[in-house]
Amino acid sequence: MSIAITCHNPTFGTAGQIDPSQLTEIAAQGYKSVINNRPDGEAGPGQPKNADIAAQAEALGLNYAYLPVVPGAVTPAQVQEMNRLLKSMPEPILAFCRSGARSTNLYQLALQLG
Repeated sequence: MSIAITCHNPTFGTAGQIDPSQLTEIAAQGYKSVINNRPDGEAGPGQPKNADIAAQAEALGLNYAYLPVVPGAVTPAQVQEMNRLLKSMPEPILAFCRSGARSTNLYQLALQLG
């Protein structure tokens, strides 16, 4: 199943929930890092687990970070951590959550920190 990625610029994109099997395609598109902004279990037992996605990302040589954010409850600490990840992870970076909106919002807030 192909993944729909919104490219915000050449170094950052967002997507909805990914499955570990889609990381091969993500890597093939040139992404070097993946940030998971979706808390485990948010959608119940059918949602892919962070540990499974992280293991597959590592197997493919992708950098991976888990920064879970509850919808509508982004904290200043989460914005600061997103800013740090954006500055320290190899680009391009793909961030994902349920729909991509939360990751986009977090990205925009992190950019405001400079």
